[in-house]
Amino acid sequence: MLPTDLSRLSTPCLLIEQSKLQQNIARLSTHIGGLACVLRPHVKTHKSVDITREIVKGGNTRGITVSTLKEAHHFFQQGFDDILYAVGIVPNKFAEVKSLLEQGCNLSLILDSLSAAELLADYAQNNGIIVQVLIEIDVDNHRAGVNPKSDVLLQIARYLNLHTHTELRGVMTHAGGSYECFDKASQLKLARQERDLSVLAAARIREQNIECPVVSIGSTPTAFAIDDLSGITEVRAGVYVLFDLVMAGLGVCTIDDIAVSVLGSIIGFQHNKNIALSDAGWMAMSRDRGTAEQPIDQAYGVICNQQGVVFNDLIMQSANQEHGIIGTRGPNNVQKEFPFDRFQIGDLVRILPNHACATAAQFNHFYLVDGERVLASLPSISGW
Repeated sequence: MLPTDLSRLSTPCLLIEQSKLQQNIARLSTHIGGLACVLRPHVKTHKSVDITREIVKGGNTRGITVSTLKEAHHFFQQGFDDILYAVGIVPNKFAEVKSLLEQGCNLSLILDSLSAAELLADYAQNNGIIVQVLIEIDVDNHRAGVNPKSDVLLQIARYLNLHTHTELRGVMTHAGGSYECFDKASQLKLARQERDLSVLAAARIREQNIECPVVSIGSTPTAFAIDDLSGITEVRAGVYVLFDLVMAGLGVCTIDDIAVSVLGSIIGFQHNKNIALSDAGWMAMSRDRGTAEQPIDQAYGVICNQQGVVFNDLIMQSANQEHGIIGTRGPNNVQKEFPFDRFQIGDLVRILPNHACATAAQFNHFYLVDGERVLASLPSISGW
């Protein structure tokens, strides 16, 4: 039977606060809808069909984005048939792509080289399938993608357009450089750059008399920052539904907006070391230290009480596989005396994560909660 309150849960476990989840969904849906565009939500953050259905209910969505073909299979089986696999495709995944297409999945792939296009086209021709492809472009020198001003972009576009077993759907990008933008002005500047270079890439392809119907952009910081989506057909974002300490550190949200936490138990105290121990180590939180390069390093996470109220002076300062080391942080990050009188063995704490995607991936289900009341146990998936 489903436990009715947090005290009945076995720790560590993942919690998602329903009201914050719904608030976050509504916030971006309203913003993107107000700019006459749609979201293609990235489900890798939570890997949950139930949450994805909540996002769709929030409105202004079209299709989904996935980061693994396992996610594509899972969500397709649950009725989501318009799927963008947003990782560069390679030959050892072609057979899985073929299986999805033959089952009727409307799957789109991405690539950023002529060699990848040739390999995919040869496989498609030899196996009697037609694959839909978006060309990934680089708008901020962050990670993958073709220079939108390069001849390579047009070479790939012409090849995909002429081949009988490939269909060029458009261009896509991810402005990952936004994770280094710590103020609204820089986030808006990069959001406009992401938009303008994507629109430019599409225009250059169309000048070759090649159709380019999809212009897809996306990152959570730029999705919230952008003020005009002219020329863009869809926006992809994922972490916004849960938020995390990295997003709070960028000012995209506040700590109070973070919907996800790991529930852990206090299992011991080390008075001589000025720390408490929890049963939520890096196996529960992940090893992501995404705030380490931000102005405020949150170590492995921020500690809250059982009700979710933040202890401003407590962080998970380090971690072992199954142990979280909880310490203090005073002004200017100077450690102060640990408030041992605040806790007893068995007390529950919530730990806010650096990176919602990495933390959620440690669990195969989570608990939807309203304060201390458990509403549902919902499955998710992980792996490849």
